[in-house]
Amino acid sequence: MTTQTPITRNPADKAGQRLQLAALCWRRKAGRLQVLLVTSRGRKRWIVPKGWPMAGKPPQESALVEAWEEAGVQGKAGAEPLGSYSYTKAGPKGPIACLALLYPVKVKALAKHYPEAGQRQRRWCSPKKAAGLLDNADLARLILHFDPKSAAR
Repeated sequence: MTTQTPITRNPADKAGQRLQLAALCWRRKAGRLQVLLVTSRGRKRWIVPKGWPMAGKPPQESALVEAWEEAGVQGKAGAEPLGSYSYTKAGPKGPIACLALLYPVKVKALAKHYPEAGQRQRRWCSPKKAAGLLDNADLARLILHFDPKSAAR
């Protein structure tokens, strides 16, 4: 198992992108793979939970905290990202170019009460359905190609 080093700050990379950490929350129900989407707070688009790195936490743990805060997920994050995708986030001073590392999170339970429960909706769906609901083609591709067996390594 690889242990990743905590991120202590979040400078923009050479392309001017800021790092975010995202969680692909998944489960098997009746033998079928399902992924969890949540709505964004502003425009109510379907997304995966994500946020800024947290001081002193490895990246996969920061992704797990975001999954808890935004979707009430209790589970286990994989140590390695599945891949990355770029997107633009609305910021108080204008758009922010972001690069999100996507970590698999095996969901053990969903809480009824969690920090952003009143601000977001959550939805379980097949990877194919999830890909169709997302605006970001690179994230959709990562979800379509997600294999829980390879994520467990």
